[in-house]
Amino acid sequence: METTVNTPTALAHPDRFDRRHNASDDAAVQAMLDALGVNSLDALVDAAVPDAIRLGRAMDLPPTLSEHALLAEAQRLADQNEVFRSYLGMGYHGTLTPPVILRNVFENPGWYTQYTPYQAEIAQGRLEALLNYQTMVSDLTGLEIANASLLDEGTAAAEAMSMFFGQLRGKRSTFLVHDRCHPQTIAVVQMRAEPLGINVVVADPTEFEVTDDVFGVLLQYPDTDGQIHDFAAVAEQVHAQKAFVAVATDLLALTLIEAPGVWGADVAVGNSQRFGVPMGYGGPHAAFFACTDKFKRKIPGRLIGVSRDANGDTALRMTLQTREQHIRREKATSNICTAQVLLANIAGMYAVYHGPDGLRAIAEHVHRATKTLAKAMHALGYEVLTTDFFDTLHVRTGDATARILDLAATQFRINLRDFGDGTLGVALDETVTLNDLEDLVSLFHAGGGRQVFAADVLADGDYAGAKPRTTDYLTHPTFSAYHAEHEMLRYLKRLENKDLSLAHSMIPLGSCTMKLNATAEMMPVTMRGFSNLHPFAPTEQAQGYHAMIDELHDALCEITGFAAVSLQPNSGAMGEYTGLLTIRAFHLANGDAHRTVCLIPSSAHGTNPASAVMCGMDVVVVQSDEDGNVDLDDLRAKADAHADNLAALMVTYPSTHGVFEPTIKEMSAIVHERGGRVYMDGANMNAQVGLCRPGDFGMDVCHLNLHKTFAIPHGGGGPGMGPIGVTAELAPFLPGHPVIATGGDQAIGPVAAAPYGSASILLISWAYIRMMGAEGLTEATRRAILNANYMAKRLEGHYDVLYRGPGGTVAHEFILDTRPFGEAGISPEDIAKRLMDYGYHAPTMSWPVTGTLMVEPTESETKDELDRFCDAMIAIRSEIQEIELGVVDAEQSALKHAPHTAAVVTATEWNRPYTREQAAYPAPWTRTAKFWPSVGRVDNAFGDRNVVCTCPPMEAYEA
Repeated sequence: METTVNTPTALAHPDRFDRRHNASDDAAVQAMLDALGVNSLDALVDAAVPDAIRLGRAMDLPPTLSEHALLAEAQRLADQNEVFRSYLGMGYHGTLTPPVILRNVFENPGWYTQYTPYQAEIAQGRLEALLNYQTMVSDLTGLEIANASLLDEGTAAAEAMSMFFGQLRGKRSTFLVHDRCHPQTIAVVQMRAEPLGINVVVADPTEFEVTDDVFGVLLQYPDTDGQIHDFAAVAEQVHAQKAFVAVATDLLALTLIEAPGVWGADVAVGNSQRFGVPMGYGGPHAAFFACTDKFKRKIPGRLIGVSRDANGDTALRMTLQTREQHIRREKATSNICTAQVLLANIAGMYAVYHGPDGLRAIAEHVHRATKTLAKAMHALGYEVLTTDFFDTLHVRTGDATARILDLAATQFRINLRDFGDGTLGVALDETVTLNDLEDLVSLFHAGGGRQVFAADVLADGDYAGAKPRTTDYLTHPTFSAYHAEHEMLRYLKRLENKDLSLAHSMIPLGSCTMKLNATAEMMPVTMRGFSNLHPFAPTEQAQGYHAMIDELHDALCEITGFAAVSLQPNSGAMGEYTGLLTIRAFHLANGDAHRTVCLIPSSAHGTNPASAVMCGMDVVVVQSDEDGNVDLDDLRAKADAHADNLAALMVTYPSTHGVFEPTIKEMSAIVHERGGRVYMDGANMNAQVGLCRPGDFGMDVCHLNLHKTFAIPHGGGGPGMGPIGVTAELAPFLPGHPVIATGGDQAIGPVAAAPYGSASILLISWAYIRMMGAEGLTEATRRAILNANYMAKRLEGHYDVLYRGPGGTVAHEFILDTRPFGEAGISPEDIAKRLMDYGYHAPTMSWPVTGTLMVEPTESETKDELDRFCDAMIAIRSEIQEIELGVVDAEQSALKHAPHTAAVVTATEWNRPYTREQAAYPAPWTRTAKFWPSVGRVDNAFGDRNVVCTCPPMEAYEA
């Protein structure tokens, strides 16, 4: 008998993960097919997906792993990473995540599976956490307003430049950058500036020439070498020319050194990573952005503001949402729609847990260690170039440099920053111990041998430099109330209980794909070998990361049909921007600088036109036909009209309307024949994986939302990742990086601060692909299409499905037309708020068609859950019908008063025409698992008129 060895399926574990991710069992699948009147799932997929684009074979992916085998493989890779003590600095530092925050936020699906808080009534917990974060940033920077986070320090600095440029309406074109900013920040700013025609001048601030063409400057405080400069005179000089000052800074340093807002900064940016968020080889981390009040309607990203609800009580919401790209499109303040909410929550809670005294004590510990090391360096005869510092020393080591670096790597397992000129950098953090300091001094000691500190050698922690802190911070009671772990735990739980997440029920958001984020996929992120690695550690210390990244790269190439993938873009919107930059670079390399026209369908994501404008392109809108598809005649006419200058077409596939357009190859041909390239928005890849590949049907570049199709959780509004896949002709232009080499041989500049974006969460998508395998991934796509068509069928007769494909099918999502209910005075918002009483988050509301709801069930929900949601929608339709028939007055209906809080339902007086039971328990399942909205319907207009984006005094809550 012949024995087969090394065959993955020879002894496959019987408990297959894909059967847990693809939730419905065979009987449920058959019941859904029967309801659709379809003989088989194959037949349904054949009807939905055009045969001309089908892959026609199984994907070639690595063998499938069980959950436990995956975790063992992840640990094996983590062990290949060598986690040296990292004193590299450059904006990334070791930190100690309080265990109560690690377990109850970072590792808690009640926090990481929430959606962006567009539905404020069921998001009050994370909105409060984000308001804490904004208050923390505002206090520490000394600026009036802070946003709810951006992607990283480099892109936040670039956003400051763009905001200043826009504030002066592009009338000036020069931006001055401090030459001692972190190198990755300078490179990202230069990349962002070039397509916009901004002239970036990198220089010593003492030599800045602030002419009347300068619209702003960027300063680093403390700088990348650790030096703290007094920039007050520079700020005064810049303001005298009516230009603006941005400062990249460090939140922990700001507990000891003066706030930038005090000495003249208009904007402060940076990374909140060292507030309890592991380095994770580059992310995800929450960047901060604070500014003076004059910029509050121009500030990029999201703002959490204080408003009131229908009962007059304080309620929080995302304020000034009309700045966002989904509404403003090419006129948006930014294309950065992805924040880093989960990480901002961790950083904010770090400040809540430690409070102002605790943060100062941590900063003094770091500064004390740095002063002690500086004393030792002087005693050893080295010149310390940083004369006014917080945590970083720049030391002239001369001929000893090579010896020190060799000993650091081989004996001490320490990473130091090599400036390449006979000097070294040492950046300390809160993890440093006395033993670490003794190792550092021993490393620098030319005579060798262990150096031990006597107690009297240790310095004090007081900062005595030129810019000591003079202003208070974190004075709000929230930052002094939860220092006991019991109280912190209860506070976190109270906030979590105010938020609806996937831990409660399905979140049926069209285009946003709120699928299962499996526990086994999440666990590797916090393994020490992955979480504690500095993004600029030598690559030989990151072999486990690079093995995983290479596997993920190859898998995504196979899944998409593209030749190469860049894993640097750290959001979907950033992926769009990067994809267009590669097309732009391709045209420039061919001498076609005049190709600047970008055709974009009217139904496209609002980020599409915003990204095109950021790339210096001119947007031309292509209309949709009556079936919601791209109007081919209009596309051809506009492609002809702009043939000489055509750069690209941006198209979403399946369409934003939830349909596989059969003419996708023809669209591609129209553009290619006129010299353009085709960019595909990959938001809807959940309907394609294993069935068709964008690289096979004419797409040139596509971004992938790993936080959608590939299982990274949405985190309450971030993190996300938006890698791009490209054809061979575009591969040379993939983005590079100034510190760690990435990209092609004609690489554009970096689009993110870290070489692989938010590298640690790439593990989640890697784990998802490894556990699902080719068969499981393909089946997931088929089930997503099945679930959407089943729900559309169940809701027929109650709601009109707005668009269908040629076979009468939808793709993985569908649009319900709720516009007819307007005659009865009912809006999509009324339906959205009433769904909360049933325990559900609303579908995507009024997009891409005003007055509609777009539903996406994903493959991960069981038939029982799909039926519960359909039952809720049908019950709401019955309530609408009562209004249409005149039985109930719209203004007095449960729909208009929704959502109903426990306080309202249990109040002594009840003077509404419907019962308390109908308000609170409209469906059987709400009696056994009731989610109570914590506030009534939020007054959006009040919040926009009265912009308050920091924690109000406690008296406001009492009032």
